[in-house]
Amino acid sequence: MKQPRAWQRMLSGRRLDLLDPTPVDIEIEDIAHGLAFVARWNGQTRGDFAYSVAEHSLLVTEIFKQQQPSAPVKWQLAALLHDAPEYVIGDMISPVKAAVGPDYEALDVRLTTAIHIRFGLPAQIPATIKRQIKKADKLSAWLEAVQIAGFTEAEANKFFGKQDTALTEKLSIRLRPPMEVRDEFTALHQQLMDQL
Repeated sequence: MKQPRAWQRMLSGRRLDLLDPTPVDIEIEDIAHGLAFVARWNGQTRGDFAYSVAEHSLLVTEIFKQQQPSAPVKWQLAALLHDAPEYVIGDMISPVKAAVGPDYEALDVRLTTAIHIRFGLPAQIPATIKRQIKKADKLSAWLEAVQIAGFTEAEANKFFGKQDTALTEKLSIRLRPPMEVRDEFTALHQQLMDQL
């Protein structure tokens, strides 16, 4: 019996095997482009443009840098790439991830490992750094929920935890055309790579 196709052709021309991804088939331009067109919240947000995973990743990186001002550049890069596998597997809301189960998690881990190796990060990020990035990720999700996804602050607090008002009051969600977000994501990646 013929095996189903498990690879995707990228705009760079690379063929990324989703079941066995290799670092040599990963290009930042493919990641940035894909993430700029993947909508968070299943597209259920206010505004003229979808709030993309690329825009979310930029905000998480900004928050991470504010929360961890002395963090080495490599961990800022890890924050930028924290959702990078979604450039090929999409962004599933948490209830869908729970329904899909461990297969989604295994796919995400394989892709994350290949992406990290491609850009000089450890295959697995230390638990302390993962927690710090997750903290920034939750603050971003809280802001998104309240500012563009229709949640009340009480609902956002319930799902994402009560957040530091000193940060929530000075951060805002940006909705921009995908190509603008893609270009900023690529530029920040290059800036961080140049500093490694």
